[in-house]
Amino acid sequence: MDARLWDISPPVHEGAPVFPGDTPYRQRWVATIAPDCPVNVSEITLSPHIGAHADAPVHYDPGAATIGRVDLSPYLGPCRVIHAIGCGPLIEWAHIAHAVDALPPRVLVRTYERAPIDRWDPQLAAFAPATIERLAGLCVTLIGIDTASIDPADSKTLDSHQTIRRLGLRVLENLVLDDVPEGDYELIALPLKLMDADASPVRAVLRELALPEPRA
Repeated sequence: MDARLWDISPPVHEGAPVFPGDTPYRQRWVATIAPDCPVNVSEITLSPHIGAHADAPVHYDPGAATIGRVDLSPYLGPCRVIHAIGCGPLIEWAHIAHAVDALPPRVLVRTYERAPIDRWDPQLAAFAPATIERLAGLCVTLIGIDTASIDPADSKTLDSHQTIRRLGLRVLENLVLDDVPEGDYELIALPLKLMDADASPVRAVLRELALPEPRA
């Protein structure tokens, strides 16, 4: 039997929410199937931070790597989904402490009962910097969240982004974890090879971990 997959990416389309002031998704057809044209071809304009996405270090550090130049290994491998639903403005250590034993290198935190995939949420939950510090101390290399940012929407200092910069962590934002039980999975969320971009959309999925083969 094939392992179960959870698609944890929100839909991307015209009208999909973006950070206020960011570039919305737009699409137009530049070619359509007709007697003199064998294909449909579209043109798209978008922010690389739309939908489920991976921030590049250059997003919060002007001298750092773009998304097309980062190591892919943090975006692929064992991860844990931890529920901190309705935790408030910041994910504090107390909200996730129940699920931090023997952590894999990747941690995704669910804060919404139902993610607002159709609208911008100015009250989004974010990570407390101290929580990121403690996760890094347990050898976590990637953190993910089901909101649009690991910092509060109105933050001008981006303390949590600066914490992952200092610690060398990677981040996924805007995931949809509504239907994912708390537990361990394989994460697959590879960014595109956009050589000079500050982020990349990802098609983020979780795969059920393979059970050990029964002994003969």
